[in-house]
Amino acid sequence: MAISETTEKVALIQSDAVAFGVIMAVLGLIFFTSSRKQGFWHSFYKHIPALLLCYFVPGLLNTVFWDDFRLFDPSSQTNIYYIASRFLLPAALFLLTLSIDFKKIIGLGWRAVAMFFAGTVGVVIGGPLAVLFFAFVAPEWVGIGVDAPKGEEIWAGLATVAGSWIGGGANQGAMQVLYDVSKDLFTAMAVMDVLVAEIWMVILLFLIKKSDSVDHWLKADNSSIEELKVTVEKYTKENEKIPTLTDYMMILGLGFGVVALSHTVGNFMPDFLKGFTSKGETLFKFFTNVGMLSSFFWMIITATIAALYLSTTKARTLDHVGASKIGSVFIYVLVAAIGMGMDLTKIPEYYEIFLIGLLWMIIHVAILFIVAKLIKAPYFFVAVGSKANIGGAASAPVVASAFHPSLAPVGVLLAILGYAVGSVGAIATAIMMRAVVGG
Repeated sequence: MAISETTEKVALIQSDAVAFGVIMAVLGLIFFTSSRKQGFWHSFYKHIPALLLCYFVPGLLNTVFWDDFRLFDPSSQTNIYYIASRFLLPAALFLLTLSIDFKKIIGLGWRAVAMFFAGTVGVVIGGPLAVLFFAFVAPEWVGIGVDAPKGEEIWAGLATVAGSWIGGGANQGAMQVLYDVSKDLFTAMAVMDVLVAEIWMVILLFLIKKSDSVDHWLKADNSSIEELKVTVEKYTKENEKIPTLTDYMMILGLGFGVVALSHTVGNFMPDFLKGFTSKGETLFKFFTNVGMLSSFFWMIITATIAALYLSTTKARTLDHVGASKIGSVFIYVLVAAIGMGMDLTKIPEYYEIFLIGLLWMIIHVAILFIVAKLIKAPYFFVAVGSKANIGGAASAPVVASAFHPSLAPVGVLLAILGYAVGSVGAIATAIMMRAVVGG
């Protein structure tokens, strides 16, 4: 599954500032058109996810131009990507996780949380099981017996999907950096991620129309859903607030203060741990496999722990004035920066991963329904618990509101939980997949 060399082309835009302006304009245009409530664009975005375009349009601009030209200079992509991954990504992880409210999540009922974690387990063990299956059926598809250059290991690419399917774009980007996944492989993984997730999304929405029948099959009592509607509506009204300049400055000040702390810890811990590696090869291998000798690993962990701690303080209320929205902006800048370096002509080289992803999703769904049947969880918790993993805060509210508009925040709450466990779950998945292929 090796990637062919990309022919060197002349860049039409050689200024970092101009390149950044172009991708921000692209993001603005995508979000503007996706916000249309009627007409062509409304119909268009029913079939094409906006997130996919945020990856694809910068890549399309860079790939389908002229034979001897490309739009962006590679150095611009590298510089913008560095800023997005090292500065904006830790801030995004922090801001997206900050709003987690454990009391509210527990208040949703244990079945809601159980179904969320059932979905998480489905992703964590589904990936290694899918890789194990293809290790017997088509071992070359998962990199067994193939000399792949660094950055092209299939298990590492699949780790980015695990980050996305448990947490979201921030966790996906974190895995991409942590495991040094090449841009072309990451592109293919991003496409598989979206397409497989959208297939499941269609099935989920279809089953909502038959939710009473599904609940009957599950022998579930959905009366708790009605109680949730009242609780969520009250919580939303109590916390509505128009943000001020002070609110935005506090969000950015706290967010980038944590980024500074994350870099400090990230610079210190790898050198500190290397002092222990002399005690044995096993310990060194463990540190390496888990990623603990990577400064970026500690940046991710520090940002997440800081957010989890501050979520128990008044700092969590910053989400009422837009902390998670600002975090999402940072994520989309990272997404577009990755897209700048894509070569979309190489995607067909990775058709195998679509089959791997499809089997992975089937395992995730099977585990969900098995657990739901055992604990008699309503289909609402199955659907929202799944999409809080597969799709995160972008999709879970959509599914929840399909049951009732007032339930959309329920999807957000569970999706936020996904941000908190996304990186840890993805690393665990990566370790198991790596063990399967003998990496």
